[in-house]
Amino acid sequence: MKIICAVFASVIIGQLAMRYASVYGSADAKRLYDDLLSNYNRLIRPVGNNSDRLTVKMGLKLSQIIEVNLRNQIMTTNVWVEQEWNDYKLKWNPEDYGGVDTLHVPSEHIWLPDIVLYNNADGNYEVTIMTKAILHYTGKVVWKPPAIYKSFCEINVEYFPFDEQTCSMKFGSWTYDGYMMDLRHISQAPDSDVIEVGIDLQDYYLSVEWDIMGVPAVRHEKFYVCCEEPYLDIFFNITLRRKTLFYTVNLIIPCVGISFLSV
Repeated sequence: MKIICAVFASVIIGQLAMRYASVYGSADAKRLYDDLLSNYNRLIRPVGNNSDRLTVKMGLKLSQIIEVNLRNQIMTTNVWVEQEWNDYKLKWNPEDYGGVDTLHVPSEHIWLPDIVLYNNADGNYEVTIMTKAILHYTGKVVWKPPAIYKSFCEINVEYFPFDEQTCSMKFGSWTYDGYMMDLRHISQAPDSDVIEVGIDLQDYYLSVEWDIMGVPAVRHEKFYVCCEEPYLDIFFNITLRRKTLFYTVNLIIPCVGISFLSV
């Protein structure tokens, strides 16, 4: 009986302790949120001086190749758009806020880089699902919204169904030039603009029609005749090879069988 009472008491005490910590932890987080964003202007680029360059790191995490439309030359993908940057206005000392070292906030409340898909095929240039951003006490901001993109892809079906296609997704800032925002790949080495594995395939859902042969990414810095400033973009390339067994079983063999029957 004493053992049962002791166990019951320990459970009650544990629940009360967790509730106490949760209440005061939430109070600290609320106070931190109010202190950080009460006078924050999300329309202003987060740099100390207007001439400073803000580095934004970007990556893609591919979840699924939904469709490769041969007729319309469009690839539809389900991705996570990974973005990281530093916002000096969102720094704090965790000791002043009960040990809170990260904070999840609505992304609409902070400055966001205006990175868009340039070669989109359906009018949606930017992310449409505004998930929360994660703030770190160092000022680092991490935002990983999901998106379904339709991008133009030039497809050559000369060797169908034994063909291989390379589709690209071109991302860049819509308004900031290269002097204002330095767009870099999240896995990019300092001395190279080519990333051999440019797309994260860790959670990729295998396609029944296509095999992925390579996912390199390339960062470009271009100067145009119109302007003195450079403009940056990142090409995420997906090389696909059609699964021949799929078409052999579902197309070639039935066609051959029908041909024999019609002779």
